[in-house]
Amino acid sequence: MADHTGHRHHAIDYVELTVLDLAEAQRFYADAFGWEFTAYGDTYAGIRGPSGDPAAEVGGLAVGTKVRPGGPLVLLWSADLDRTLGAVEAAGGRVVQGPYDFPGGRRFHFADPSGNELGVWSPA
Repeated sequence: MADHTGHRHHAIDYVELTVLDLAEAQRFYADAFGWEFTAYGDTYAGIRGPSGDPAAEVGGLAVGTKVRPGGPLVLLWSADLDRTLGAVEAAGGRVVQGPYDFPGGRRFHFADPSGNELGVWSPA
């Protein structure tokens, strides 16, 4: 059930990543995935949703002193997994697992420049 703002009850609404260097994190995610950001000073940037509308943020990058291990694994979807893998590597990300097949398709995991581990998947 969505309310008037488009938010869905009990759905993932916002993902916040701790980063060590805000400018480097923004450059990485912009280069690897085309993400756009809304600046909120030197320690936070909002991640704009697919529409690019600053009011429709889906997450944020928050400067911290260390990345917490064992946090939730965020998975991104890709229409072309191999192309996305190349973009992640070209942007300075480090592939830590895969690509590998799983029952729903293929995926890989990568570490961003701050050490956050995320995954990317696509259908088989």
